[in-house]
Amino acid sequence: MLTISGVNKKIKKIPVLIDITFQFEPAKIYGLFGKNGSGKTMLLRVIAGLIIPNSGTIAYNNLKLHKDISFLPNVGVIIENMSLLPQYDAFTNLSILAKIKKRATPADIEEALISVGLDPKSKQKVKGFSLGMKQRLNIAQAIFEKPDIILLDEPTNAIDDSGVELIHQLLLEEKERGAMIIVATHHKVDIDSISDVALKMVDGRMFCE
Repeated sequence: MLTISGVNKKIKKIPVLIDITFQFEPAKIYGLFGKNGSGKTMLLRVIAGLIIPNSGTIAYNNLKLHKDISFLPNVGVIIENMSLLPQYDAFTNLSILAKIKKRATPADIEEALISVGLDPKSKQKVKGFSLGMKQRLNIAQAIFEKPDIILLDEPTNAIDDSGVELIHQLLLEEKERGAMIIVATHHKVDIDSISDVALKMVDGRMFCE
C-alpha cells in the first residue's frame, strides 16, 4: 500500500498541493488527470521522493518516506524533461542503468524494448531517435526492472495511435503482474479505457471521480 496523508507543498509561498490524502493499492491503474499547473507532476515528484512536502506523510508498506526510507524501494518513473544518454543505443542505455540496481538481466532489457515497439538489436544512437522513439525508450526504462510502483507523467506524448495502443496493453500487463501504476495526463479520455480509478487534480487539490 502507498498511503498519502495530508500532503501540502508550496513553491515560493504559492500552494501547489493542498491536503492530498489517498491510499493507492497494487495491481491497479490510477488515471491522474487535470490541466497544466493543476499539480499532477508535482504530486508524482513528491510520491517518488524527489521533492519533500511541507507537511503531511507518504508511507509505503508502513515505511515513511524521508524518515524510514529516502526513496520508494522499487519504483519506475517517467517525469517531464527526462533524457537518456544520446551517444548510446537503446539497449546500451538500459544496460548502463541496470548496473545500478543489478535487478534486470539482458533478457529483461530485450523484453522491455520489444514491449514498447523498439528493436533491442538496433545500433541507432538515441540522438537520432524521433520524439516518439525517445518516449518509448523512457517507458522501457520505467518498466524494465519490473518495479512494484510505476509513475508515468504524460507517457504517450509524441506517440502515434498504434503506439498508444501498444503502451496501454503494456500497462495492463504490468497491472496483471501486480504493479501499482499512476499515470498523469492532461485528458481523462487518454487513459479512461484502462484506468481502475480516475483522480482529478484541480488547483492543487485531488478529487476521486
